[in-house]
Amino acid sequence: MFIVLSAIFFFIILRFVVSLFNFLSDPKLRRVVKPYHHLVSILIPARNEEANIIRLLQSIRQQDYQDYEVIVLDDNSTDNTYHLCREFAGNHSKFSIIRGNPLPPDWLGKNYACFQLAKQAKGKLLLFLDADTIIEPGLINSALHRMYVKKLGLLSLFPNQQIQRFGEHLVVPLVHYILLNLLPLQLVYLLRNRMFSAASGQFMLFDAAIYHQHQWHHEVRHKVVEDVEIMRLVKSAGYNAETLLANNLISSRMYHSYREAINGFSKNILAAFNYNVFSLLIFLIILLGGPLIVITTLNLNLIAMLCGLIALNRIMISLTAGQSPWKNVLLHPVQMLSLMVIAFLAIQRYLTRTTVWKGRKV
Repeated sequence: MFIVLSAIFFFIILRFVVSLFNFLSDPKLRRVVKPYHHLVSILIPARNEEANIIRLLQSIRQQDYQDYEVIVLDDNSTDNTYHLCREFAGNHSKFSIIRGNPLPPDWLGKNYACFQLAKQAKGKLLLFLDADTIIEPGLINSALHRMYVKKLGLLSLFPNQQIQRFGEHLVVPLVHYILLNLLPLQLVYLLRNRMFSAASGQFMLFDAAIYHQHQWHHEVRHKVVEDVEIMRLVKSAGYNAETLLANNLISSRMYHSYREAINGFSKNILAAFNYNVFSLLIFLIILLGGPLIVITTLNLNLIAMLCGLIALNRIMISLTAGQSPWKNVLLHPVQMLSLMVIAFLAIQRYLTRTTVWKGRKV
């Protein structure tokens, strides 16, 4: 039992150290006022986004950066997305809307939409944004400054998550919890090894020349989690790349209910483990089974140490991610149950090839 408990606390402390490193290094995009004037192509794939798209377009218009073009691709939406964007573009000359081509059999929907958008872009930089994001003044200028100072081929940002309903609190904080608990984010830039890769498809800023040379979305045309795969390709090709937290410069409400969040996460979580079911199961056993074993010992000192490490871990990650520490600490057990549900659905759908997103099989 001593060996088992030692192994459990080793991994708990290891994750704690990773979270501490992220907390102290504070890997966020800094606001910069130095002006830049390169044309930025803002590229937005949109499929059934009538509830979100206009908020994003309006937030782009409120940017202090003015050298941009915006291209929205309507990815065969069945709602009013196209007509809303066409009306908006008719009143604002820097905005345009195009219809996507039918999806080829060897492509996934978002990857093909981004591939088509890049073909239309004229900018020196290509900024891919998800339709459910909202950007704040200063974002583009600050991101361009980071690109040039670090000589990046790719900069990706994890947006601040807007969480409104109780069901969302049970799932959405897991994005930053898993990210900042497993990976020292600064290592994405510091180490060329593709193992140290993380990215968010909600914000992907590319050097256009490098992108067009390699056609990154074509390279990952059949990948469900294309953002991480592209980050790995960029690093493998020898370019500098970086992933940061958005520092309130871009935000997103990813999901609007518990069920929607569970389904969305189950689509993506296996990608973090390179689609290795065994690796995901080992992670869950360590993350969830370890604390349960400690609790069964009824040793109050060990249980107190366990709870203290978990609570401090959640507090550091919450503060780094701009979330409520006390809510995440109190809801931690329920969030772990949600993670079990997500993992079960992910494995079941992966093995049976029944993963579906936005009406398409992925």
